[in-house]
Order: sequence, then C-alpha cells, then structure tokens
Amino acid sequence: MATQKPNTKKQPLGNQTFLFDKGNYMWMLGGLALILLGFILMSGGKSPDPHQFNYDEIYSFRRITLAPIMILLGFGIEAYAIMKKPKEENAQ
Repeated sequence: MATQKPNTKKQPLGNQTFLFDKGNYMWMLGGLALILLGFILMSGGKSPDPHQFNYDEIYSFRRITLAPIMILLGFGIEAYAIMKKPKEENAQ
C-alpha cells in the first residue's frame, strides 16, 4: 500500500471556505478588549466603612458615563467584525 503525504498547503480542502479571515478576528479581539476594559472601569467602589455611602465614588464619571460608552463601542466593533466581508484573494 502506498502512503499519501499529508497536505502541507494552507488551502482549504474541497469547497471548504472560512467565514472570517485574520482581519475579522483582529477586530473581534479589539472589541473584546474594549468590552473587558469597560467592565474593569465600572468595577470597584467599595467603601471601607459599610455603614457609609460614598456618593461621589459610586456615581463618578468613570463608572456612569465612560465605562458604558466603552462597552457599547466594544459591542459595535464586534458587530462590525462579524459583518465585515473578508478580503477576496485572487485565485490564479
């Protein structure tokens, strides 16, 4: 019996095509990083005294405005990454 060499080329087998290319995955990673950064900015606010409410720390610009905007931008980038059409390669 003759053994076949494994296919070392990076071409898809048969009519298999990938849905996303490297650019799409990079956009997805960027969106995910922005979402995680937004959640990190939103966290915290623990008071050293549990009987005292620190209004300025809980309702700061960072937690109420900046973090949700970053999270929404991250979700927008994720939607763009999913909808972005991969670049066409010239088959010759």
